[in-house]
Amino acid sequence: MNRTITVFAPAIALALAGTGAAAQDADLAKQLANPIASLISLPFQLNHDSGYGPNDGDKTVLNIQPVIPISLNDDWTVISRTILPVVWQNDVAGDSGSQSGLGDTLQSFFFSPKAPGPGGIIWGVGPAFLLPTATDELLGGEKWGIGPTAVVLKQQHGWTYGMLANHIWSVAGEDDRSDLSSTFLQPFLTYTTPSAWTFMLNTESTYDWKAEEWSVPINIGVSKVTKMGKQPVSFQIGARYWADAPEAGPDDWGLRAAFTLLYPKKG
Repeated sequence: MNRTITVFAPAIALALAGTGAAAQDADLAKQLANPIASLISLPFQLNHDSGYGPNDGDKTVLNIQPVIPISLNDDWTVISRTILPVVWQNDVAGDSGSQSGLGDTLQSFFFSPKAPGPGGIIWGVGPAFLLPTATDELLGGEKWGIGPTAVVLKQQHGWTYGMLANHIWSVAGEDDRSDLSSTFLQPFLTYTTPSAWTFMLNTESTYDWKAEEWSVPINIGVSKVTKMGKQPVSFQIGARYWADAPEAGPDDWGLRAAFTLLYPKKG
């Protein structure tokens, strides 16, 4: 009897450790599905689209998107979300040649209560700022912008569903460039399994009030939280269908891949 216990004890301990690791990965995946979770993360999101303009131009964008929660007090957290695009494009505006470099940066701050509200609702509101960091006039709007942003969501039984939105007005910048007034709407739905796989569906719709045009990509994807050594990471692959787009493109289908470094709280 004692010999049997001695033989199987290491295997039982290993199985329990594996179960605990899987639960930790699943918890990280659920936090990653929440745009305002108290989780430091560094996503690198790569998007590719084609079919721009009469020359069938193409664009590849690497969005560097650090998310940093900052505790204000026992009740409130402010979550900093940055989107810094690195762009490679060719003939996106007719015979416009190739450009590469930084695009314009979107910086958002969400003030969010640490405890969920009634019904488990999680929310955050704050300002968003558009910064003209583009290194080429064809990579950005050369305008400073500001506006409100908000997110509301709920998580239960592995599901995460909600919406993130913002509106940006231009307030300064080059006089010969068009003023900005755009609304961004991102309804999202994800399901995370106990083994830390996440299946996702969202749109990242933008309405340009000046041009009176919609851009409506519908994104589908799957991601997996795992570890590289001791570093928690997430890998994502997906595609998107452009349900609506400006006349100049892009075409119907695009691709997306992402790699995210995760920095959970110690202890």
